Amino acid sequence: MSPEQFLQRIRKSRPAPVYLFIGPELYQLGICRHALIERALPPEDRDHGLERRDLADTTLAAILDDVCSLSLFAANRVIWVSSAEAALPRGRASAEESAEAAGLDEYVRHAAPGTVLVLESTRYDFEGEDRGKIERVQKFYSSIPEVVEFRPYTLEAARALAQDLSREAGLQMGLSEIGLLVDSLGADAGRIASEIEKLRLYAGADRKITAEDIARLVPNAQASNIFALVAALGRGDRKRSLASLDTLLREGEYLPLALTFLATQFRLAMVAHEAGLRTAQQIQTHFTKQGIRIWRDRAEQVGQTVAAFPGEKLGQAIESVFRADRALRDTRPDDRVVMEELVFSLTR
Repeated sequence: MSPEQFLQRIRKSRPAPVYLFIGPELYQLGICRHALIERALPPEDRDHGLERRDLADTTLAAILDDVCSLSLFAANRVIWVSSAEAALPRGRASAEESAEAAGLDEYVRHAAPGTVLVLESTRYDFEGEDRGKIERVQKFYSSIPEVVEFRPYTLEAARALAQDLSREAGLQMGLSEIGLLVDSLGADAGRIASEIEKLRLYAGADRKITAEDIARLVPNAQASNIFALVAALGRGDRKRSLASLDTLLREGEYLPLALTFLATQFRLAMVAHEAGLRTAQQIQTHFTKQGIRIWRDRAEQVGQTVAAFPGEKLGQAIESVFRADRALRDTRPDDRVVMEELVFSLTR
């Protein structure tokens, strides 16, 4: 089940006796953990009823023995076990490890009353190289019927979360600033929540959050200067382009990365031009149908680029970016000279 489904169930009924919490998304896991403890433990049991274990330090059999024992201090208990993947057999399963799996199956059928056992595995992801590993974890704990999957946020979901959190914090943040924040933090929900709280303490509700605020306060947001250069060049804005370039050079940014972003911008603009797209809505819809997800503000930037570089000029711009990228990688007098020549060629 998803975290949202888990939260709905926990509000309506008592917790199940055993859960497997699996997946690397820690923000939603923290919300579900808090909700479970609030639901399973009355206030008088919270000091002594919550117990933490780690399978990196002990065995599953020892934990199950402890869970089956009655507590002298709390009538209700939550046993939270981290590193659940550590119980998996390495190579061929030993008799002891097989017995642990059988013991878990037996406990699920005859769970201790008043006790909730949560096995948590956050090490592996559901995609990429980790996929096979997380499937092994799921198979090992297949006797647990209640499984909550904590999958990473998509960019769209992270953006929606950032909008909700900024609204709750009373922040004045535009869609472009929210998009920049999400990009800078790699759609990490926990970091988004943390940085929005930081921005709230910094700016309060009296003024709007700017891209400069995000670049100043948010880790990794210095990349916003690259986006600023790309956006300015895409609009044909020479003055802003030179100012953004100066900032990049002073901060020692890797300039070929800026050219990579710029090349992508021009390629998207070329597709939009050839398809006869005019509005941001048309651009966003067209690329979404092609399987390329872009946000509204990015679609607006592409539209600005189409307007600033019509027809043949757009093809010339792509060639200029290619030449500049090659010049940066060859022997050359100075990076600034190469980039300034590019800015002048694109803003004639």
